[in-house]
Amino acid sequence: METSDKDRKYYKAKDKVEAIKKFYTSLMSYVFFIAFLAGLNYWVNEWSYPWFLWAAFGWGIGLIFHAIKVFSLNPFFGRDWEERKIKEYMEEDEKQNRWK
Repeated sequence: METSDKDRKYYKAKDKVEAIKKFYTSLMSYVFFIAFLAGLNYWVNEWSYPWFLWAAFGWGIGLIFHAIKVFSLNPFFGRDWEERKIKEYMEEDEKQNRWK
């Protein structure tokens, strides 16, 4: 029984590390490509219209949501919100079934 608990914790931690790794890969891609687009924008029209900011803004929003998911930064529900709610509802259901 103890081994399966250790295995579960190991795989959960491994999945978390993979998600963080993917986030940092996405972040590096963002920095590289936005810098490239900014350079291209400067070369084409010397900042008369900074169109690369549209791409930076759109991709940046996606990157922010990715960070919220990976680092559990959800300000509305907090950490382990789902697990707490599941336990709460299970306890509530158990109490109701005792009285029946």
